Order: sequence, then structure tokens, then C-alpha cells
Amino acid sequence: MRFKDVFSIIGPAMVGPSSSHTAGAARIGRLARQLFGAMPARADVIFYGSFAATYIGHGTYSAIVGGLLDMETDDIRLPDSLRIAAEAGILVEVQTGKGLFPHPNTAELRLYREHEEEPSFTIVGTSIGGGNIEIVSVDGFKVKLTGQYPTLVIWHTDSPGMIAEVTRLLQEEGINIGYMSVDRKNRSGQAMMAIETDQAISAELLEKLNGYPGIQAIRLVK
Repeated sequence: MRFKDVFSIIGPAMVGPSSSHTAGAARIGRLARQLFGAMPARADVIFYGSFAATYIGHGTYSAIVGGLLDMETDDIRLPDSLRIAAEAGILVEVQTGKGLFPHPNTAELRLYREHEEEPSFTIVGTSIGGGNIEIVSVDGFKVKLTGQYPTLVIWHTDSPGMIAEVTRLLQEEGINIGYMSVDRKNRSGQAMMAIETDQAISAELLEKLNGYPGIQAIRLVK
């Protein structure tokens, strides 16, 4: 990724100490919360690489939990997020992972709804510098999301015309696609579209998309 200006390197307004290890982690957690669509009852957080080595000292753990609580990078409550989560009855468990990972600053989150024994949502995100992030996996689908633009994530069946219909509806609303990724589990099985747009997505457009046959779920990242 090329940084557009010096602020992309310094990072956003934030509670420190690190734009990569703190602000980036908070953004990963917050994007996961938006994609999950609700406050999780439980979250398993797995850190890899540099995150795994320094997640306590750099505030990475509290930052990513703060993001799950929908806190922004400059929220003064970030350092107290673990206590706030506990008081809200949210169980958070952290561990360090080994093996291959896509970036030195990588976090995997497995989120659970109430009374679930298995996670119903998983996400893998990387903090690539200056508070910037890339989400590289959602529910096992390969994606590339930055969270910097309005983003549609659509779970759907892998069927002919699905991509064309979604892009047609966007075009009719005058919405330009800045980036799009598509992945599927198997032929005619479950698939995912992740679309970053230059314009905001209206509630009316979401309603149209939700009514299209074959679309199973939609999340809008603002």
C-alpha cells in the first residue's frame, strides 16, 4: 500500500501509544463489530507476529476490544475497554498464534452470539502502518477491505447473474465501485462480494439488495 500523505504514516487522532499496534487494532475490532452486526456475547482474539509479542505493552489487546465495543481510535475509554467489556458481560479470551500469517501485525477474531458454542463469525485483519488496516478474510472468504470507504459485504449463493445484478443496482443509484473482491467456497455454493464505493449506500438500496433472490445477508460498513 502506498501512503498518500504524511498523516497516513503518523496515524489518525488516537489514544496511543502506537498507530500500528493501537489505532490499527482498534479499527480492526470496530470493523469486525460492524460486520458482525451486533455486540458479541463472546470474542476469541488470536494475535500473530509482532502483535503476539507486544499486545500487552502496546495496548493492542485493549484497543481491539475497544473496537469491538464500537469505540473509535481517539476514544478516551480505550485503555479501560477490558473492564467495560467485563461489566457488559462480554467474555473475551486472548491467545497467541503460530504458523503462517499474512502480515507481522495480524489479528484473528472469532465472535459468538449468546448461547453459541461455536463462533458464527470470523475475521482476519492486518495493521499495515499509520493506523491503516486491511481485512483479508471474512468467514473464510478472501477479501481486501480497508474500512476507509462505504463498504458492502454480501453473502450470497454462487449463481449466474448475481454479480451483474448487484452492480446494476449500484449503477442505477449513481454509485461508483472503487474496489471489489469476490470469492466462493465452492461452485454453486456460498459466495461473498465485498464492494468499496465512492458514495454512501442508501437504506432504499439496501432494501432492494436484501430482496434479491440468492442474497443471504448484507452488512454495510460506514
